[in-house]
Amino acid sequence: MAGTVQGVLGAVTSKTVAAKLLSLNGLFAVYKPKGTTSAAVLNQLREKLLTEAGLPKPRWKKRKHIFKIGHGGTLDSMATGVLVVGIGKGTKILSSMLAGSKKYTAVGELGKATDTFDSTGKVTEEMPYDWITKDDIENVLQKFMGSIMQVPPLYSALKKDGERLSTLVKEGYAVEAKPARPVMVYSLTLRNFKPPLFTLDVECGGGFYVRSLVNDIGKELSSCATVQELTRTKQGPFTLEEHVLYEDKWTIGEIAQSLEHCMPLLPAAPSRKKLKTELSEEHTEDPEDIPVSPGF
Repeated sequence: MAGTVQGVLGAVTSKTVAAKLLSLNGLFAVYKPKGTTSAAVLNQLREKLLTEAGLPKPRWKKRKHIFKIGHGGTLDSMATGVLVVGIGKGTKILSSMLAGSKKYTAVGELGKATDTFDSTGKVTEEMPYDWITKDDIENVLQKFMGSIMQVPPLYSALKKDGERLSTLVKEGYAVEAKPARPVMVYSLTLRNFKPPLFTLDVECGGGFYVRSLVNDIGKELSSCATVQELTRTKQGPFTLEEHVLYEDKWTIGEIAQSLEHCMPLLPAAPSRKKLKTELSEEHTEDPEDIPVSPGF
């Protein structure tokens, strides 16, 4: 009899946890570590939540999932920091994160260029940089303020004929760079300079590539440069210091608290009003993952 009671209680508890997971709606932020893709972080998060809720995992890659989850802007695999996640009906307002401002701290290295514009790529060029001073860098930074034209890197999440440019390049296809496009830089400052390394703080709009910025700075200095470290410290209203959940906090309870804490941060747009009215609704849709967004 005792075993039967425990089994019933366990089943009830499991259903309660699963119901709580399926009721989650909104945006929150997680920490993306170095050396993994944004998609892999999202998959890891999904698996942890499904395991906690006692729900089955999909048996094949493209099968529709039990609940919706997506992220609001890819971070490079070598980058760390804020990754905004939408869950449930929150995935409907992830697009606002793509268009919003972002802040980064980047460490560049003078005198070296790579095919990926960062430390993961093959070195394509090495040039002297001995004459470059702190004042030289600060003067050059002024050229990259405001609305500027920027050519995205070939190794990126941008697509051609449905395939990522980075994938096509790795597979040996001849790929042309996308044409220069307008991007916005709200602030750009030099935090530190210890040759050959220099550290930048950048606040930019959507579609901006810090790797391209550092590469272009190297050229403007009559040398070359590549990114050694990159951290996204803010995306929209979500900051690294205040809002990100580290892996040990990837639980249904912690995420529920974070969603409640972060709701007031979201802009008072129609999409948010719609989300607020739906928070108490039962999750009856046939959900699927939203597509991974273009990267930065």
